[in-house]
Amino acid sequence: MIQEASAMGLLRTVLIILLVYFGFKILARLFAPFLLRFVAKKAEHKFGEQFGGFQNQANQRQQQKQKEGETVIDKIPNQNRKSNDKVGEYIDYEEVE
Repeated sequence: MIQEASAMGLLRTVLIILLVYFGFKILARLFAPFLLRFVAKKAEHKFGEQFGGFQNQANQRQQQKQKEGETVIDKIPNQNRKSNDKVGEYIDYEEVE
């Protein structure tokens, strides 16, 4: 027995495909931020385990030494800066209108 495709069956199939497509788009817009946030946290955790383990321990020791409200300077800039005379002379420009 040979069955023939009807126009109603074709229309029904196309409508089901469109419904699934648009439903997927709507659900993706709703759940994508949660999924991306979860993936970012997971990647941050893995990165922290691989590279931040040693630095994290040093930061914890340093934070324990500090008191609340205390200002700490990690690095004092060099005061031995000398101007470079080879750069050329300084010319003060005026804006001409």
